[in-house]
Amino acid sequence: MAGNPDTSEISSKITGLIFFRLLLCGIVAAHGWARLMAGGVEPFGAFLDASGLPAGILIAWAITLLEIVGTIVMAFGSRYTPHLCAAYAGIYTAGLFMVHMPEGWFVVGLGRNGMEYSVLLIASLLLVGYNHLSPQVGQRLFAFRKDTDN
Repeated sequence: MAGNPDTSEISSKITGLIFFRLLLCGIVAAHGWARLMAGGVEPFGAFLDASGLPAGILIAWAITLLEIVGTIVMAFGSRYTPHLCAAYAGIYTAGLFMVHMPEGWFVVGLGRNGMEYSVLLIASLLLVGYNHLSPQVGQRLFAFRKDTDN
């Protein structure tokens, strides 16, 4: 039937999305594991305290553990994937405003520590999260009303 994708095309798209979700899991988990293994949780908490957030060390531990444990859950494509993606996107959006945006756009080259990587990571997380929403939720989020009074 014309216009309908065949099974191999659908399978290829699903495989690509699984690979991309696993790639994001690795990137997000690396944040948490690197912070934990390098003893960076407490300095991160001190930074959050100095930035005016209450209980910075608790927030730092919560973020670190979410990056480590949440990515294991997300790797399996569970029903919590959209929630985890939204949480990570929120965390990295806060980092974008607190750290990266003042440094400009470029991470390297024409700048240093800019926001281009964060923007790409946030957009990727939102796309993977959206892809894992149930069809009914996705349709309700982005439903366009048809105007019948023309």
